[in-house]
Amino acid sequence: MPRLLTGFVRAAGYANKVRKVLFAITRGKVNPEEVVRAAAELNQYLFSKFQEIGVKKEDVVRIEVEFEIKDGKIEWNYDSLKIEIYKKEEEEKLAEAMREVEESEKALELVIEELSKLSEKLRELSDDISQLVEKIKQEHTTLKLEFEKEEES
Repeated sequence: MPRLLTGFVRAAGYANKVRKVLFAITRGKVNPEEVVRAAAELNQYLFSKFQEIGVKKEDVVRIEVEFEIKDGKIEWNYDSLKIEIYKKEEEEKLAEAMREVEESEKALELVIEELSKLSEKLRELSDDISQLVEKIKQEHTTLKLEFEKEEES
């Protein structure tokens, strides 16, 4: 079952983060209008949850929830919802969590950059192999034609 995981985000910005993450993980699988609808539905649910548990705008949250895609529609599994909350008062924990996020993002960027370079190298190698195969085919066809001409003579 697919899962939406926002990472750490200020409570004031959770709605944008939910929408962006949902767009990213459903790209090419669901109509964009459905993504907007489903994100709005989840954000309304989260807003009422945040009010219930006393989350303030300046707190930091991390949201995780599973969902299914059925007939082009996103259906949330609210039973799987997990909300981590870091209160503004817990500055030390918050600072550590944010450092962790920044380090993870930097590491991810480096990995993506390296994978992009490898992907380009593979593309170039693939092109080289294709050219070599074509060259061998042409040489083989030329040799075959020459051999057949010699047999006819």
